[in-house]
Amino acid sequence: MSELRTPEVEDLLTVLSGVDNNDVAFALLEDLFTIREIKETSQRLAVARMLDEGKPYVAIEKATGASATTIARVSKALNYGSGGYRTALDILE
Repeated sequence: MSELRTPEVEDLLTVLSGVDNNDVAFALLEDLFTIREIKETSQRLAVARMLDEGKPYVAIEKATGASATTIARVSKALNYGSGGYRTALDILE
């Protein structure tokens, strides 16, 4: 996805990597994203965590409210993606 790495995206990456305080990060999320986007993104991270723990789709769907499509999409990214979910999960450990 090199076409996605625009100067604007690079600026966003610089900002995100420079935030080292959860309150500042939360304020940034509130300003950048809608409440729904924040909830959906954090839901995907919860799904990734549960998939990594070996939980079945039905249990993940029940616990998170995520659709089977979302769970499958996260699973694909977790197993065959760029490694972002793996890095996130490692940070949370």
